[in-house]
Amino acid sequence: MVSDAELVELQRTLYTSANPTRRWLHCTRRDWITDAVRRWAPSMRTRALEVGPGSGVYLPLLSGLFDHVFATDIELAYLRFAAPLASEFPNLQLLADDITASKLQPRCFDLILCTEVVEHIADARAALAGIRRLLKPGGVLVLSTPQPYSPLELAGKVAFLPGIIELVRLIYRESIMDTGHINLMSARNLEKQLIELGFDIVERYKSGLYLPLVAEFAGQYGLKLEQWLEEQLRGGPAEGLLWTQYYVARAQEHDGRPKRPPVAAGPLTNPP
Repeated sequence: MVSDAELVELQRTLYTSANPTRRWLHCTRRDWITDAVRRWAPSMRTRALEVGPGSGVYLPLLSGLFDHVFATDIELAYLRFAAPLASEFPNLQLLADDITASKLQPRCFDLILCTEVVEHIADARAALAGIRRLLKPGGVLVLSTPQPYSPLELAGKVAFLPGIIELVRLIYRESIMDTGHINLMSARNLEKQLIELGFDIVERYKSGLYLPLVAEFAGQYGLKLEQWLEEQLRGGPAEGLLWTQYYVARAQEHDGRPKRPPVAAGPLTNPP
């Protein structure tokens, strides 16, 4: 059983790791997501949702770009981590909610952020359908999730085995625990689901190359090699080796359902 303290420590070390490759992989993802949210935030400051906020790294950004920001998770520990931010940003609300069966009202959000979440959900399609339900027509989803055949995910199947994970922790001297990835999707499968659910994909990107042993023992020289190889792989047939896939997808304006008037600002949960 993973404690709240271990989860906090893991979140902290992702972006401040002493290992150059580990730090680069996570900071690169954070920076791409930050830029995408800034690019796609509507000019009229309205309403945003983050599904699975983790340590809350994106909540200050969202709170500065939107009038109303909501963060939901089924893991109460993560909501507790973000609780101090709700005191700092009065336009931020934290809610316990399951995106696969959300109690939030449909068509409420202009932008939904879902980064490194769907791989933890057995029925990712239900999660994506839940997000589609909550977006206004024309609303934007910013999504990221790992690729199943990246060396990092493949190496993780070995690294998290009993006995080996202790060695990995000794090498890194940082918080290391099983990622809990139960539903990794290829880019082809994920894009197919998004399109079938009524999204238009407007941006795609891939990043992050991990080379076992090079990442652990070659330091900055290994990182430079990985960064160079990443550039060679991106956009080519071996792009699936890069760790993270990113999407910006827009909810189609017309999805065959009857049009409804815009939902006014106010409570987002349906009445009992």
